[in-house]
Amino acid sequence: MSNTPHELAEEFPAEVEKMHALKGQDAHFAKIFDEYHQVNKTIHRAETNVDPVTEEHETALRKQRMALKDEIAKMLRDA
Repeated sequence: MSNTPHELAEEFPAEVEKMHALKGQDAHFAKIFDEYHQVNKTIHRAETNVDPVTEEHETALRKQRMALKDEIAKMLRDA
């Protein structure tokens, strides 16, 4: 298991300015952005055993993070 933080600025380095602008202009983007960071933080805490969870729960969280990242990527492409 990886415990790399997966921050959006690292995932989409060329889109940092666009993400910042969208957060201020699009409430839905801001909500998805914040939700991604919350799920990502939860995964990172689980991976580092700060707040351990079951393997099944961690897998579900990773799937949720992936879906949110896909939605963010689509919104960035469409912007």
